[in-house]
Amino acid sequence: MNNTVCSPYFDPDFDTLPERLYGPPCRVCIDNDSMKGCTVVKVDSVNKEGLLLEVVQVLTDMNLQICKSYISCDAGWFMDVFHVRDENGNKLTDQKAINEIQQALGKSRASPPSQQYSNVNSVITTMTNYKTYSKKFIPLLSNSTDQYTAIEMTGTDRPGLFSEISAALVDLRCNIVEVHAWSHNARLACVAYISDQSTDSAIEDPSRLTSIEDHLTTVLRATTNRNGDGTSTRPDVKTSEFLGGEGNMTSVERRLHQLMLSVRDFEAPSSPKEMKGRKRMVTIESCEQKGYSIVNIECKDRPRLMFDTVCTLTDMQYVIFHASISSHGGYAFQEYFIRHVDGYALDTASEKERVIKCLEAAIERRVCEGVRLELCAENRVGLLSDITRVLRENGLVVVRADVETHGEKSVNAFYVKDISGNEVDVEYFSNSVKREMGPIVTLHVKNDTTRRKTPSKSSPSLSFGGMLRSRIERLSHGFII
Repeated sequence: MNNTVCSPYFDPDFDTLPERLYGPPCRVCIDNDSMKGCTVVKVDSVNKEGLLLEVVQVLTDMNLQICKSYISCDAGWFMDVFHVRDENGNKLTDQKAINEIQQALGKSRASPPSQQYSNVNSVITTMTNYKTYSKKFIPLLSNSTDQYTAIEMTGTDRPGLFSEISAALVDLRCNIVEVHAWSHNARLACVAYISDQSTDSAIEDPSRLTSIEDHLTTVLRATTNRNGDGTSTRPDVKTSEFLGGEGNMTSVERRLHQLMLSVRDFEAPSSPKEMKGRKRMVTIESCEQKGYSIVNIECKDRPRLMFDTVCTLTDMQYVIFHASISSHGGYAFQEYFIRHVDGYALDTASEKERVIKCLEAAIERRVCEGVRLELCAENRVGLLSDITRVLRENGLVVVRADVETHGEKSVNAFYVKDISGNEVDVEYFSNSVKREMGPIVTLHVKNDTTRRKTPSKSSPSLSFGGMLRSRIERLSHGFII
């Protein structure tokens, strides 16, 4: 009798099958020793569609400043080097943050190619839940029980429109959980996350969703839909359910870029005088030997600039094969070697001009003239509507908004300007607007926009800060209006 015990046979090559199918795992190296003033992040991986944007988005979501980068995504391989600093301009020292970056970049490589929002001309709206990530809310497209309804709106902008949208949602018995809005070249793009006031959950009734869409479309339809160039921008409002997995995570900011692109905010007319005195930020050259088009960008440096340009090129269906990014003296210099997804370089003057205009629009969308107003208060139904109403009644126009809810607190950040186009009188804001709002938990007014003029020593914005600190000693559970 044979007592030999037989074990099942496993082909030793089976262990390496996933690697042979999908390539080796992503190698992420974070070096804090090579450079004195920054941290070096190296990413080495098999390339996939959209990987560069995913990596840049991870670094951007971590609130890291990309001061220099070398990118090579040719021949099916992805090799990138990023020189990054934290929000305060220092190299990374928190080991926990370093571990989070490595984990996030590794997950980005492991996820399948991003398919969400691939068509910028189709307006998709999602049912989302929230995932806290790097001190900000990012929508996670999944089938979770805690969901909110997302609404996307585009149309022609006008003074007071954001306030009207906020008031309309309150009238429709919607609680605004989070909202982000951009205004550029007389166009508006807005993404709002809402819940039902009575149940604090997603709105699923089709008839009610249709009613919300119709109501908001009416609000967005201005007295005239004609833009300054004689064209019209059709208002668009969408609410629907999008079912996806964790691999379909994206950022609201990318969606805002896509919405702005869909309403062609890059086509705003400019007077001959403005064009004559304006230096072009984007130029395009041809590299016939290698079959690339070379996009050169030179503009004032600012946070999230690389994300904005890479995002725009990706959503316009261009592939970045090589790139070099640097920053000197407050200016950013970016060079991209690109081809269209069909493999061809930009061969017509009209295509080059369109890419130039779209990139310049993407650069300008975050650059807001005016004053940054930050408010934090106890959250309640109608809070955003009350804030924007007071701003509108005092002649202030919201040109950009980021409103989030953190537990019981509502955190609001607005860029506002005078309705007549003049600089905001901060002294007037102190004496009038704050008096109407009543006690506030925190209120900050900043003239920190990239286009602002350098304030003089006698500027009222300087004395306003000290005066405001002395007034905000009383705390309140909400606004008293």
